Amino acid sequence: MIIKRYIVDNMNEAMIKIRYELGNEAVIVSQRKIREKGIKGFFRHKKYEVTAAADDKPKKNNEEIIKKDELRNEMDELKSMMANLLSKQSEVVDNTKKSKGKKLTINKKLLENDIPDEIIEDIYSKVKAKGGKNLRTNSKQFEEEVNNIIKNIIKTDTGINGRVHVLIGPTGVGKTTTIAKLAGLYSLYKNKKVGLITIDTYRIGAVEQLKIYANILSAPFGVILTVKDIPEVMKTMEDCDLIFIDTTGRNSKNAMQVSEIRQYIDALKPDGIHLVLSMTTKCKDIKRIANDYKIIKYTSLILTKIDETDTCGSILASLYYANVPVSFLTTGQNVPDDIQEAKTEKLFNLIMGAEQ
Repeated sequence: MIIKRYIVDNMNEAMIKIRYELGNEAVIVSQRKIREKGIKGFFRHKKYEVTAAADDKPKKNNEEIIKKDELRNEMDELKSMMANLLSKQSEVVDNTKKSKGKKLTINKKLLENDIPDEIIEDIYSKVKAKGGKNLRTNSKQFEEEVNNIIKNIIKTDTGINGRVHVLIGPTGVGKTTTIAKLAGLYSLYKNKKVGLITIDTYRIGAVEQLKIYANILSAPFGVILTVKDIPEVMKTMEDCDLIFIDTTGRNSKNAMQVSEIRQYIDALKPDGIHLVLSMTTKCKDIKRIANDYKIIKYTSLILTKIDETDTCGSILASLYYANVPVSFLTTGQNVPDDIQEAKTEKLFNLIMGAEQ
């Protein structure tokens, strides 16, 4: 039992304090009027002395306990419902895996190699179009169909056909180093007289970098500042078997800059236009770059920095979105060693993670 005494001015004040401190179930034991002690008490109104009592465990606390019990029961019911729902979902997933086991396996392999969902869905739609619905229970055949479609996407164009070749692409993909590798490959290993030209006069050191490579290879070197310079520079390369031309890296989002490169290429009339793409670039950006540069009508791809990525879904994305063959791959910084002609089997193994 809790017993408390209150000194208040009126009974309303007493009731408020009692209910606040002891709860609604408290009872008033006694009440009486009193004066304050001392002389001042004679000149002031009398006050009330109210005594109230309540149980040690008031009903208020009991109500809270009941509410907590009710809440706990509701939570238990909710947990039970969630467990049943998850169990049913698990059964659905298990059944799906049983009916489409190999599809999920090959799907996992494609996703792990960073192949975009858009391309995966297109591959599966082609499998279905070829009667893939009947291959669900035959996992080996299903995987073979997927592999065949991927190999059909892969196109290669080995070697360099024609005399004049231009490399285009965004900044940082390694165009200048790639030109040096190509020049070294054809001059040192294939006995061709190679000439090097740069249009990249915007990037600091770009002209000097290519000039150094030209000096090492004893190759003619030229710089094109404007479209008007093209005939004169090309005349200095008349005795060259091959001419490789480096261009300024441009942001493909800037249509005006891409069009500027196109003006030079239209005047050069090259035999090959190679879009250089870095395999460290996100697949979403590869799609945009490939589409933005189509105004220049590139004829092949050169894929760089393959050694700098652990997954090569970007290779398939490049082929899929550009829809032109790959001519060369670069796999390091060494000139001219880290470059090789593109081969279908090599590309397929890289895409599927079978080769690093």
